Amino acid sequence: MTASRGTFPASAAPAENTLMLRVEGLCCTECAMSVEQALTRRAGVEGVKILSAAEKVEVRYDERKVHPEELASSIAALGYKVRPAEIFPARSPGEQRIFSTEVIRFAFVALVAAIALLEIGGEALGWLDAARERIPLPVLLAAILIGGFPIFRRAVLGALNRQINVDTMMSVGILSAAAIGQYTSSMLIVFFMGIAHFLEEFTTTKSRRAIQELVRLAPRTARIKLDGREIEVATDALKPGDVVAIRPGEQIPADGIVIAGTSSVNQSSITGESMPVDKQAEDLVFAATFNDAGYLEMRVSRVGADTTFGRIVKLVEEAEAVKAPVQKFADRFTTWFLPTAVGVAVLTYLISGQLTYAIAVLVAACPCAVGLATPLSVIASVGSGAKRGLLVKGGLYLETLARVDCVVMDKTGTVTFGKPRVTDVAPLNNLTDSELLSYAASLEKHSEHPIASAILAHAAARQIEAPEPERFEYLVGRGLRGIVVGRAVLLGNAKFLADQGIRLAPDAERAADALGRDGKSALFLTIDGVAEGVIAVADVIRDEVPAAIETLKAMGVRRLVLLTGDNERVAAAIAGRLGIDEYQANQLPQDKIALVRDLQRSGHVVAMIGDGVNDAPALAQADVGIAMGVVGSDVALEAAHVALMRDDWSQVPAALRVGRRTYRVIRQNIVLGIAWDVVTMGLASVGVLTPVMAAATEALPDVLVSFNSARLLKGPAGKAGVQQT
Repeated sequence: MTASRGTFPASAAPAENTLMLRVEGLCCTECAMSVEQALTRRAGVEGVKILSAAEKVEVRYDERKVHPEELASSIAALGYKVRPAEIFPARSPGEQRIFSTEVIRFAFVALVAAIALLEIGGEALGWLDAARERIPLPVLLAAILIGGFPIFRRAVLGALNRQINVDTMMSVGILSAAAIGQYTSSMLIVFFMGIAHFLEEFTTTKSRRAIQELVRLAPRTARIKLDGREIEVATDALKPGDVVAIRPGEQIPADGIVIAGTSSVNQSSITGESMPVDKQAEDLVFAATFNDAGYLEMRVSRVGADTTFGRIVKLVEEAEAVKAPVQKFADRFTTWFLPTAVGVAVLTYLISGQLTYAIAVLVAACPCAVGLATPLSVIASVGSGAKRGLLVKGGLYLETLARVDCVVMDKTGTVTFGKPRVTDVAPLNNLTDSELLSYAASLEKHSEHPIASAILAHAAARQIEAPEPERFEYLVGRGLRGIVVGRAVLLGNAKFLADQGIRLAPDAERAADALGRDGKSALFLTIDGVAEGVIAVADVIRDEVPAAIETLKAMGVRRLVLLTGDNERVAAAIAGRLGIDEYQANQLPQDKIALVRDLQRSGHVVAMIGDGVNDAPALAQADVGIAMGVVGSDVALEAAHVALMRDDWSQVPAALRVGRRTYRVIRQNIVLGIAWDVVTMGLASVGVLTPVMAAATEALPDVLVSFNSARLLKGPAGKAGVQQT
């Protein structure tokens, strides 16, 4: 393969002095390592990020020392086809290249191999004699050279770049068999290696399906409103400020703000939630979501890679670049395996004196399964999770999630909704609760305090009308007073009422104390100096949190700690309702960081759960930071190691379970790959496996590893993975 024609301008890069290239055929750890080595040898290259699953390479470089064309040439010199990467390619990475020269080449070798295998079988059964002489030598040599050309070419290119790779060993095995006169065996090795190549590409493509399915969700066209007309354009042509029309059933092409119309939008591609979300003027909408019903007009704010969807795709593509310790082990194994295999082959020949045994060892030696073990599993899990609104930023954090034994959680906006809600309405005398709410809502009509919003929302939900107050006064930090339907009304806590000279009955004081112990704020409403009722307001716990906490305990999480800036009384009440024994009140951001550090020093692997903005320092300090409801928030999406695209606590135990499941599959893959190599090389060294048989088994571990990793595409069972998988 050669570099495609064209230029590679720095302007095509996602950032200054950064170049993103599409590298076709970048399929395994060994390929990634060879590309990385070739680039890092170039003067001016400051960093290389290999995204094998997306067949992309990101290079940071000093444009004063090296030109983008030179970077592309360094990769092309290894035999890959290189071109500038698209944000959302029309064709997904790794798709089958039908009717290519590879297919024609393999078809010829397969025909010759089929004849040879029939003759060998016929000879073994006594039906034919001298089978090996029935295929003319020129035909066998042609099959070896034509079928083995890609292998020989990659071996030569590797040698020119001072690299010994799998193709080098395969070439030695093929040519050695031919050199000792085993032309049919040499040709059959080529044939079986061709099968291994196609099977590896097929199974790798299946494991990359998560990225492919995400890319296919990318919007391709948009309908711009211009001079009173609607003009259909490619989404690449959109720019911030454009006004776009979206009809029912159409895809939203970019991030933006609704300026006209109402509709229900299916946001499952971003948040993973199954139910559509109602949208109206001033609401945010996101690229790659679907307009289910109604007509919308939106003003574009972000396009392409800058959209929330574009950033999710990029984070999923980059996930395998954030390597877990287990991946680093696999890389080291791959680096040392090939020289070791050569040593085993030489030792086999010296001990046995059989060159065919040594050839079989070389043919059997392939670390591809070990190299594929981690990246395929990581990309399958990360891609599958992204479709469900669970975004894990790489193998490192998947492995850390698997080892988490302590969960620290912020209260406000994380465990709770982060804004007060009315929890109790209790009349003390003759008023009904509806009348009590009506008076309170009247006073709160012109207040901007969060408690006012809670009371007004509760009254509106119960369809209670609130008359306009005749007079209104807000006493900062104390309460409200005014005239409603000709009566003097006060609303505030017990201290405010005492300051106004109003004494509460013992029953009312006991009710206030009970509400306070439960973490609620009690507001008393008086009419003409008489306490008529109490309204309790609190930051309410999310409905799914208690069940998620119990699931974490059942999963073996040893410590659960609640952190809050609220007072001791509120902290104790919330922790008690959640069944959490440890809590810390009156916490400042620096206090949260210090607590996480103390837990880490005591040997815990800590997951910190917060809102991703106010808790960013603690999220960064934790072994794995989990941010809630980050959709549309740039800061939150960048701050966390794990981002939950919607405020759903059931995703927290799901994240831990995904980590454990992925880590288990990775270990299975690595053990399988290493065991397969050891066993096949051992059998080859004693003559049990011939070179042809070794070649025939070459693809099996890759297939097994790929299909084992593909199990992760299904994701955890049940809602957000709370149920045991």
